[in-house]
Amino acid sequence: MSANAARSREGKPDGAGSVQPRSGSVPGEVTASAEVAGERSPAAAADPAEVADPAEVAPERVLIPLLAPAEGVPAVVVDERRLVEAGRAIDSGTGPVAIDAERASGHRYGQKAYLVQLRRKGSGTWLLDAIACPDLGPVADAIGDAEWVLHAASQDLVCLADVGLRPKHLFDTELGARLVGLPRVGLGAAVEHYLGLSLAKEHSAVDWSTRPLPEPWLRYAALDVEVLVELRDAIAADLESQGKTEWARQEFEALTSFAGPPVRIDPWRRTSGMHRVRKRRAVAIVRELWQTRERLAEQRDTSPGRVLPDAVLVELALAAPRSAGDLDGVRELRPARRNVRAWIDAIRRAAALPESQLPALTLAATGPPPPRTWAEREPVAAARLVQCRAALTAFSQEHEVPVENLITPDILRRLLWSPPKDLGEDSIRAALAELGARPWQVDIAAPLIAQACAEQI
Repeated sequence: MSANAARSREGKPDGAGSVQPRSGSVPGEVTASAEVAGERSPAAAADPAEVADPAEVAPERVLIPLLAPAEGVPAVVVDERRLVEAGRAIDSGTGPVAIDAERASGHRYGQKAYLVQLRRKGSGTWLLDAIACPDLGPVADAIGDAEWVLHAASQDLVCLADVGLRPKHLFDTELGARLVGLPRVGLGAAVEHYLGLSLAKEHSAVDWSTRPLPEPWLRYAALDVEVLVELRDAIAADLESQGKTEWARQEFEALTSFAGPPVRIDPWRRTSGMHRVRKRRAVAIVRELWQTRERLAEQRDTSPGRVLPDAVLVELALAAPRSAGDLDGVRELRPARRNVRAWIDAIRRAAALPESQLPALTLAATGPPPPRTWAEREPVAAARLVQCRAALTAFSQEHEVPVENLITPDILRRLLWSPPKDLGEDSIRAALAELGARPWQVDIAAPLIAQACAEQI
């Protein structure tokens, strides 16, 4: 997660719309009104004669910008001695542990963690260099069974596991924000909503493999975990008041075993612009170029897009040059002059393949066809899908939870495209569970789907 965090809940506006100052913010930089932020208040926009009694006008919400950690920016842990010290400090703390990781997506090959941030009550904030200390076992031992608090956990769990950190219990503030119905669930938006704080975003896409890391980046990284536990508590209170605590518990428990997205078949087919490639030979060239680019990127520890952009890769596949000279004068192929020998060799390998070894234009379908084709191919299934979507959407709106969190669209499509013979609620429950729906999702979706299907008979 490379989002932005903030200070504590003491910065929430009080009933009169004022803000209680706190350590970590800089005096004189608190936004005094919506107009300071470039917005006009309702009173300023209305005719004076139509302005309501000031006592009846809701006060503008004022956000405190968080500019520095309350305890300062900690030094980065870069050796075993300090790592053991960090473990002891975390072990002496109490309550959940806020955790975040910074990667170098777009700069380096893969999704490894370069910096890991942790904060716990009584332990303070710790910044761990995951390259200098690739095994964070002492910290993992210190955390033990304590609950992790992360924002958008699925983004960080895999790279954290790679350095020896695996949660036994966790709370995902982004997923929790979805379940309580927040319209915006980014860390900045959630912190604004619950804690009344605004967060900087200027370092979200920097190259975290840089060493030494600049102080402003470290400040940003420390703030990422500064108020995660406070945010967790506020979201947990809303989950409880809305009767969704059990929903969240099941979702969080499932995340503790998350090992990354499913391995894609033919990942090279996701090359941007692939839709322009309409011949099998050209498809084979894309595959060879993509695989060559991956090897070069891994060897150089850089992002594949920095080796060769997708747009140029597709242009090469369509043009199929046989020599370096064929690139001369072709503006779209100019970036391919670097590593030109590798690209030409890849094209030649694809050109030499017999017809029988050429890849198919598209992958064979492994699931239901696109819903837009259902009306023509299976009109009954199409009608059931419409009816079920309507019922689930109505429930989602009533309970302020995204419909895709009630039941994933893929599970719903698979169920209705290949339904059980018996469309009663019990059969649908069993089918949903087999497809991977959580118990809370089954409890909500099964009766709605059963009723929708019954209305189509």
